[in-house]
Amino acid sequence: MPTQLASRSLAGQCYCGEVRYQVDDAFLYAANCHCSQCRRTTGSAFKPFAGIERAKLRVTRGESQLLIVGEAEGHDAHCRRCGSLLWSVVREGAFVHVAMGTLVDAPSIRPDKHIYVGSKAPWFDITDDLPQYLELPDR
Repeated sequence: MPTQLASRSLAGQCYCGEVRYQVDDAFLYAANCHCSQCRRTTGSAFKPFAGIERAKLRVTRGESQLLIVGEAEGHDAHCRRCGSLLWSVVREGAFVHVAMGTLVDAPSIRPDKHIYVGSKAPWFDITDDLPQYLELPDR
């Protein structure tokens, strides 16, 4: 009888190391989001993120140090101490968009598109060949 291979686990953490998490290396999609909310919460031109089912992410340290901005079914999770954006809970609370810059280990997936380029920062030029979508592409 064939056995199912367990996915590799990746470590992630905030800037100061107060909050740490593990997430399965089983992301379903990844993108660079240029929407104004992602720009403001990261302080950057865009947010590279990888999406996965919420149950596949586990806080391993510092859960009491999480600062939740939003509602239970849709929010950003930051470190209360250093402010790092760690992930966003999306899609009625079923998925998380992990901020890829907080991953300590390299994931198997890479962003394969730019989304919400209709509201991208005017001072930033996209210079790669990834597809660009004004909003969300059709799934």
